Amino acid sequence: MDNLRFTATTTFGLEACAKREVTALGFTDISVLDGRIDFSGTISDIAKANLWLRTADRVLLNVGEFEARTFDELFEKTKALPWEEWICEDSKFTVTGKSVKSTLFSVSDCQSIVKKAVVERLKTKYHVEWFPETGSEYKIQVGLLKDLATLTIDTTGPGLHKRGYRPFVSDAPIKETLASALIDLSYFRRDRTLYDPFCGSGTIPIEAAMIAKNIAPGLKRRFVSEDWPQIGADIWKEARFDAKSTILDITPDIHGSDLSGNAIELAQHNAKRAGVDDCIKFSVKDIGCAELPSEYGVAIMNPPYGERLGTADEVKELYRNIGKLFKNNPKWSAYIITSDEEFERFYGKRANQKRKLFNGMIKTDYYQYFGEKPQRGGN
Repeated sequence: MDNLRFTATTTFGLEACAKREVTALGFTDISVLDGRIDFSGTISDIAKANLWLRTADRVLLNVGEFEARTFDELFEKTKALPWEEWICEDSKFTVTGKSVKSTLFSVSDCQSIVKKAVVERLKTKYHVEWFPETGSEYKIQVGLLKDLATLTIDTTGPGLHKRGYRPFVSDAPIKETLASALIDLSYFRRDRTLYDPFCGSGTIPIEAAMIAKNIAPGLKRRFVSEDWPQIGADIWKEARFDAKSTILDITPDIHGSDLSGNAIELAQHNAKRAGVDDCIKFSVKDIGCAELPSEYGVAIMNPPYGERLGTADEVKELYRNIGKLFKNNPKWSAYIITSDEEFERFYGKRANQKRKLFNGMIKTDYYQYFGEKPQRGGN
């Protein structure tokens, strides 16, 4: 199937990161809206997008889009869509929904109507009155925005942040997708040193190592659409083979430390599962006595905010110590995500740039301090 339309959903604020990824993967007809990147592709691109997108939340297949101001309109226009091209006679399918500023504001009613419309369409096509729903799974989503209905099928399953390398996490972990975005928004390159002094279970260093080595983030997990007969095992097998063949045989200079020894044990375990344990040097260390591992480099960190971890006074002292560390090392660039609006005051310096992001449901700022540019041949 050619000329399919997809949506890569994102956390608000990460649209630019996801667009860069979608563009780099060679997809076409790209458009950007709040929380989503739309693009065109073929059926084999379902595997490609799911395996490679680092900062998106999931990949949706767009089945149809139309205006709907009444329940009758929603039913008839949903029924007119070619659901049989995707949903088999024995397929299991559910419907989720959301409505924003639309006449049809009852999400539960919209879900029920879409389910009935799909069933009626499939009854006509398969000439049956009952569906066992024992086969492959399809999750339909009806999204209503200002009376525009968009009907999609989720090709991902569990969100793309679930890479498969992190079965255990430390307290208040950062999502893998956000960690990748923080790296994308920094000056990090595979030939530069990276350090995370609050690494917890290792997400930022691990994501950086995977980026440096060009390891596809979805290589160690399965996706719901792998069971769809329309795609077939050969497409997934070829996509995984291609992804493995592009992994770079390099050892980037990446470091992570944390005050908790238990967290470092988790980080080492997770790095091994991700296949990058030889790329990251982990250590137990307090930020107050931390030393940077090279003359030039990039530090990316997600320190305690005082909302879930640490008391307010402890967090303020942490921020002061971060500021002291990088004041004495002006050749390093420092990137810090936190919800504390007074961070710059405790750090001791205004950021060169500041970007609003969400860490889960928490509103944060990403403070960016640019170090001196490395000399030719430096880190």
